[in-house]
Amino acid sequence: QVQLVESGGGLVQAGGSLRLSCAASGRTFGSYAIAWFRQAPGKEREFVGAISRSNYNTYYGDSVKGRFTISRDNAQNTIFLQMNSLKPEDTANYYCAATLRLGVPRIEYEYDYWGQGTQVTVSS
Repeated sequence: QVQLVESGGGLVQAGGSLRLSCAASGRTFGSYAIAWFRQAPGKEREFVGAISRSNYNTYYGDSVKGRFTISRDNAQNTIFLQMNSLKPEDTANYYCAATLRLGVPRIEYEYDYWGQGTQVTVSS
């Protein structure tokens, strides 16, 4: 089992940057694929991106591709989401999630462990 805690959210102007962190507990952190999802008020949860467990392959949703970058440091049990060129439509609560399932899923129900989320607000 793994526990996840997000941090780094806040208020930023459009065009700015933020880096979110997802700190994980557990000695088998390297066994999990990790994803970031986000949810804005009144909207469904959206896949932002994910990183594989061993070869660190990354995958992104179309709305963030080219602007967001996911990385992981297994030694520190931490996942990072670097967000550049932020837009007001990026405003949401951002969650990290972990799974032991095969591959790197893009669907939220395939992730078994979730953090509490961190709020990102982008002003225009």
